[in-house]
Amino acid sequence: MITLALLIIAGALFYFRVSLLVWSAVILVELLLWSKWGSASVATLCVIWTLFLVAGVILNFRGIRRKLITRHILPIYQRIMPRMSDTEKQAIAAGTVGFEAEIFQGNLNWSKYLDMPLAKLTAEEQAFIDNEVKQLCEMTDDWQITHDLQDLPPQIWQFVKEKGFWGLIIPKNYGGKGFSALAHSEILMRLYSRSTTLASTVAVPNSLGPGELLLHYGTEEQKNYYLPRLARGEEIPCFALTAPEAGSDAGAITDYGIVCHGEYEGKEVLGIKLNWNKRYITLAPIATVLGLAFKLYDPEKLLSDQVDRGITCALIPPHLPGVTIGRRHFPLNVPFQNGPTQGKEVFVPLDFIIGGAPMIGHGWRMLMECLSAGRAITLPSSAVGQVKMFAHVSGAYGRIRRQFNLSICQFEGIEEPLARIGAAAYYLNGARMVALSAVDRGEKPSIVSAIMKYHATEVGRQAACDAMDIHGGKGICLGPDNYLGRFYQGAPIAITVEGANILTRNMIIFGQGAIRCHPYAFKELQAAQIADPKQALKEFDKALFSHMGYTLSNAVRSFWLSLSDAGLVFVPSHGHARRYLQQITRLSANFAFLADVAMLSVGAELKRKESLSARLADIMSYLYLAAGAVKYFIETSQPEEDLPLLDYSCQHLLFMAQTRFDELLRSFPIRPLGWLLRILIMPKLWPTYHEADDYLRHKISQLLSLPSQARARLIEGIDQCEAPQNPIHLLQITLAAVLKNEPVEKRFRQAIREGQVTGFTLEEQWDDAVKKGILTAMEAQECQETHALRMRVINVDNFDKNFTSAAQ
Repeated sequence: MITLALLIIAGALFYFRVSLLVWSAVILVELLLWSKWGSASVATLCVIWTLFLVAGVILNFRGIRRKLITRHILPIYQRIMPRMSDTEKQAIAAGTVGFEAEIFQGNLNWSKYLDMPLAKLTAEEQAFIDNEVKQLCEMTDDWQITHDLQDLPPQIWQFVKEKGFWGLIIPKNYGGKGFSALAHSEILMRLYSRSTTLASTVAVPNSLGPGELLLHYGTEEQKNYYLPRLARGEEIPCFALTAPEAGSDAGAITDYGIVCHGEYEGKEVLGIKLNWNKRYITLAPIATVLGLAFKLYDPEKLLSDQVDRGITCALIPPHLPGVTIGRRHFPLNVPFQNGPTQGKEVFVPLDFIIGGAPMIGHGWRMLMECLSAGRAITLPSSAVGQVKMFAHVSGAYGRIRRQFNLSICQFEGIEEPLARIGAAAYYLNGARMVALSAVDRGEKPSIVSAIMKYHATEVGRQAACDAMDIHGGKGICLGPDNYLGRFYQGAPIAITVEGANILTRNMIIFGQGAIRCHPYAFKELQAAQIADPKQALKEFDKALFSHMGYTLSNAVRSFWLSLSDAGLVFVPSHGHARRYLQQITRLSANFAFLADVAMLSVGAELKRKESLSARLADIMSYLYLAAGAVKYFIETSQPEEDLPLLDYSCQHLLFMAQTRFDELLRSFPIRPLGWLLRILIMPKLWPTYHEADDYLRHKISQLLSLPSQARARLIEGIDQCEAPQNPIHLLQITLAAVLKNEPVEKRFRQAIREGQVTGFTLEEQWDDAVKKGILTAMEAQECQETHALRMRVINVDNFDKNFTSAAQ
C-alpha cells in the first residue's frame, strides 16, 4: 500500500509538472513518514537517506550540478547538433505562436482558447463584399476568360484597378482599403468560388509582394511613392523569388547583385549590378514594378568589410535596360498572368533596395515574416472557397441527377464523397476563422499558416476529385455550362506555391514547430551556441533540466490520459462538444510526449527523418483542425442541425491522428523504444477512434442536397450571383423546381409502375396522366418545365468538329 501510495503521489507530481524543489520537499516528507512508520531496516533507511541527500544536493544546487553533470553533456550536445545557418535561424524565428504551442506542449488552456472571439467584418468591409465584389462576380464569365481570351477581359482589369482590389491590405492613409485579414479572406473566398484566374489576379498583389514588403520595411519615401500608386492600380506589381535552381530551397538562389558604381539617369551613383533568372512569377508578364530577391555581394568592400551581404530585396522598374519580361507560362488552363523574367547586367541605385541600405541582407527575414501571416490568408481562402462551392454544387446536382428512379445523392456510393466534401468545408472553415482571428489580433502565426496552407490545399484537391466523381461526365466536358472542370484542373497549382506541399509537410510544420513551440528546445540550441563557455553552461543547464522534467511529466500525462480515455479531464462544459475537447487534450498529451522523445532520441537526424517529421506534423495539424471545428461550432451557438458536420469532422480528424500515431510507432527508428512508446501512448489493445459511419454520411448527404439553415451556413461566403453566364445559378433554380415538384413526380412515377399510365415518351405519359385524372394540367405543365430544367443541367456542352480556342 505504501508503494502504491508513493507511485500515486509521484504520478501526480509529474502530471502537474511541479518544480524540482517541490519534488525534493515531497520526497523528504515521504522519507520522514516512512522512517517513523515504515518497516524498513536501519541499514536500508541509511542507504535511501544517503542517496536522497546526495541526489538532492547535486540536483538542487546548480553550481554543483553544472560541474558534475551538465559540463559533460554540453560538449556532446554541441557535437551532435548542427549549427543553424542564418537562413534557418531567420525562418525559425519568423512569426509568433499561440494555441498551436499548447498543442505541442500537451497543455491546452481551453477556457482561453474558447473565450477568444472570432473576427467580425466591419460595416464598410461587408458593404464592399455586397457591392463591389458582387458586381465583379456578375461581370465574370469564366469560360470566356479561360477559353476565349485566356486572360481577363479589359473591363474586368479596369474594374479591379478602379475599385481598389489591389489595395485591400494597404492602409487608408496611402489610399488603400486597410481591410482586416478576415475581409481580405472573405473577398478572396468569394472570388475563388467564381473564377481562379480572377481571384489569383486579385490575390497576388495583396499577398507576399511589393505592397506588403513596402508596408512593413519600406522607407517613407518608397511608401509615399509606391503604395498610393499600387492602391489605385497605377502600378502592376509582381515579386520574383523562385528560380530554376531554387524552388523549395529558396535559400539556394543563384540570382545575384554586385555592389559597384554605375550610371543612372545620367549620374554616377553607388548601386547594384543585377543578374537573375526567375520563373513562375504571377503578373510578371505585365508588371510595371518588379520585386526581386537576390544575393548581394560587395567584392570591392564599398559598403563594409563583409563581401557576402546575404539575401536582399529590391524594386526594379521593368523598363530598365537588361530586364526581360512579357513571356507567359500556361498553368493547367488557368490563364492568370504568370511567367518568367530575366535580368542581365541591370544597374539600379542602392535606394532601390526595399528599406534602403539598412535592410541589406535582411531579405530572407522580411519574406519569412510576411509569409508567416500571408500564407494563412490567400491559399486557405482559395481552398475553402472552392470546397464550399463543391459542397454547394455537388449536393444540388446529386439531388437533381436521377438514376434507377432515385436521386443519386441517395446512393451510398455518392453519400461517401459528398459527406467528405461537406465535412471538409466545415472544419477547414472553422480553422480558417481561428487563424484569421489570430492575424487580426496582430499575430503572425507562421506554424498555423503552414498547417492551413498544406491541409486546406490538400483537402481541396481531394474535394475536387470527389466532386468530379459525383458529377461524372458532367464534370469532364468543358464548356460554358461546366462549373467544375477548371477548378479541378487548377487544384494542383495551389499545391506548388508558397512552399510546395511535400516540403511544407515533411520539413516546415514540425521542423519549425519543434523549435518555436517546444518550451526548451530552442533555449538549448541558443545556449549551445553562446560564445562565452560559462554563460553557455549556465543557460544550457537551466534549459536541460527543465526539459528533463517536462519529458517525464509528458510520459505520465500521456499514459494516464490514454488509460483513462481522458474521461476525468476537466474541460469547459459545452454540451455535445465537451467529449471532443477531452479527446483532443488526450491526443495532445500523447503528441507532446512522442515529439519530445523523437527529438531526444533521433537528435540532429530528425532533419533527415522526413517521414517521422511528416507524421508528427500531421498529428499536430489534425488536432489544430479539430479544435477549430469545435470552436466554430460553439461560436455559432451550437446549432443541432450542424451536429453531423461536427461529428464527422472530429471523428475523421481524431481517427487520422490515431492512424499517424500508429504508423509512426511501427516505423520508429529505434524499434525497442517504439514498442515502449506504444505502451505509454496507446496502452489499449483496440483502437479508440474510428472513421465516421454510414449514418453520419447519410445525414450530411441529406443536409447538402436539401435547403436548410445548416446548408446555408456551410456555403456562406461563396459567390451565388444570378448572372446568366453563371451556370451555378441555373443549378439553384433547377434544385428549387425539383424539390417543389417531387411530390407530384413521386405520384406520377408510382402510377407508371402500377401500369395506370401508358406511353412511349414522357410527353405521351404526361398527357395520359392528365386524361386519367392522375395529374392536373397545371401539374403536368410543372413536370414538363422541371424536366426541361433538369435536362439543361444534366446535358453537357458540345461544339463543332472544327472547334478551337478563340484566343488562337
